[in-house]
Amino acid sequence: MTQDIGNKRQIGLTAAIAIVAANMIGTGVFTSLGFQVFSLQTGFAIVALWLIGGIAALCGALSYGELSAAMPRSGGEYHLLSKIYHPVAGFLSGWVSVAVGFTAPIAAASMAMGEYLSRVLIHTGIIGKDGKSAAVIIIAITGVTAVSLVHLMNIKIVSRFQVFFTGLKITLILVLIVCGFAAAEGQPVSFLPDAESFNSIFTSGFAVSLVYVMYSYSGWNASIYVAGDIQKPGRYLPLSLIFGTLIVALLYVPINAVFMYSTPISQMKGQVDVGFIAASNIFGPTGGLIMGLLISIGLISAISSMIWTGPRVTQVMGEDIRILAFLSKTNKNSVPHVSLLFQYVLVVILIMTSSFDAVINYIGFILSLSAFLTVLGVIILRYRAPDLERPYRTWLYPVTPVIFLLVSGWMMFFVVKGKPVVFLAGLVTLALGLGLYYANRAVEKKKLN
Repeated sequence: MTQDIGNKRQIGLTAAIAIVAANMIGTGVFTSLGFQVFSLQTGFAIVALWLIGGIAALCGALSYGELSAAMPRSGGEYHLLSKIYHPVAGFLSGWVSVAVGFTAPIAAASMAMGEYLSRVLIHTGIIGKDGKSAAVIIIAITGVTAVSLVHLMNIKIVSRFQVFFTGLKITLILVLIVCGFAAAEGQPVSFLPDAESFNSIFTSGFAVSLVYVMYSYSGWNASIYVAGDIQKPGRYLPLSLIFGTLIVALLYVPINAVFMYSTPISQMKGQVDVGFIAASNIFGPTGGLIMGLLISIGLISAISSMIWTGPRVTQVMGEDIRILAFLSKTNKNSVPHVSLLFQYVLVVILIMTSSFDAVINYIGFILSLSAFLTVLGVIILRYRAPDLERPYRTWLYPVTPVIFLLVSGWMMFFVVKGKPVVFLAGLVTLALGLGLYYANRAVEKKKLN
């Protein structure tokens, strides 16, 4: 363990990689394929979709690595955009993270855990079908409560907890991949390109499906939110981003190929629990139940990773913004416990009301916009601050940031064009954040006078 002045850095490289991988492998990979097969029904198109998403995420991670190594402070885009552009840009990004960026995905992952586990309980006769809705909520809240309590402990304990459950989830996915190709009765699906499947890559359906994929890959930047706690940040931060993203991309492409290979498209269309359906096809009804149980347990690492990173953004905002100062308080373990409690309350409200469904529809777009501006900042700083100390420089610059910007820009264009309500909801969220920013400016001005 190394120690900075006034700050103990206790997160090693393994735990930092686990934070990134766990933040990425959440509900998306086990749920989104059921919606993608409405417009994309060939194995090649699906694999290309997840491969392009993985390449974009890796290019984003390579770009973020340069920024986070040069400016290693917790807070994520809130910190980076404040430095690159203007404090208001950072504030709006942080506002989005606080309002929905972490709370909605935590609620979604918790509810998904409840869905998978309640299905197991129904099949084993522990609860009846009429009790499923209540069971999902109880399981979700219990899971969030238990994991939140763990995160009030010493960071070393939290790190071990995170590494263990992330390892469990990765093992689960590897088992599904190997057994899926080895044991499942293969479907008549081709992963080789033909004219029709290749042309589908350039359709609006492919671009909109990429929103689901990029949501599934979201979290590739997770370790920058706890940069202040990571050992040797100039080295470990970029490595955690790169290796964490690479590991997940190498899992996502084959697991979706297995889902397509093992399960008829008709069974997956419009279904949320694609992982359970595919596992039942691979292992049979009993094996499917066991895998459903393991998937629900595996989601703990995603919940844990977001509960870990979310309060750090709120904490840093509390350190900088007077009207949010109460959110910067920490306990004896240097955990921002007030921010964690604040996040916990918001998550429970979302679970109880199920209102996060509407939030998830636009969160992918608004977070993509934040990431777009951050990666663009790599290029801007190369021109504006050429002498900035950069312990790590983006590999294959400027190709990698440009690839990310092109893919993200293309995806956001089709979202604005095809789903204007999503775009407007994002603007409303930003407008609310802007109002809060200027309210704080007024308070600070009054204090000075």
